Amino acid sequence: MPADWIWGLIGGLLIGLGGAVFLLANGRVMGASGIIGGLIDGSGHKNAAERLSFLAGVLLLPVLLNPFYQPFSTNVTDSVAVLVIAGILVGIGTRLANGCTSGHGVCGISRFSLRGIVSTVFYIMSGGLTVALFRHAMGVI
Repeated sequence: MPADWIWGLIGGLLIGLGGAVFLLANGRVMGASGIIGGLIDGSGHKNAAERLSFLAGVLLLPVLLNPFYQPFSTNVTDSVAVLVIAGILVGIGTRLANGCTSGHGVCGISRFSLRGIVSTVFYIMSGGLTVALFRHAMGVI
């Protein structure tokens, strides 16, 4: 069995740890879309330094861990247009759902939040349907 699964496990543990530290330190649930959204729409200007340091950590940690892992195939499409459209759709979806996978999936489910559980079920189903449609039916990705 390939050992690539360990990086998924480590990533999940780091996200969970980050959510726990954020909650203990700030008394608020860590949701990446809310942190970014507050910077973009100006609603988070009071704690902009905290939000920017969170984003810096999200961007810098992979750079710091880079020497410790070997490259592996992700099977991501080579089409930049598909990646850009996917990113925009994810951003729209997080706004519609009032949160993202880190807020609803990690922090919401761990707090037994009904809203988090329902949101997670729906975005997992939407992701599965999207892959089925775009990969298997249309052959785009």
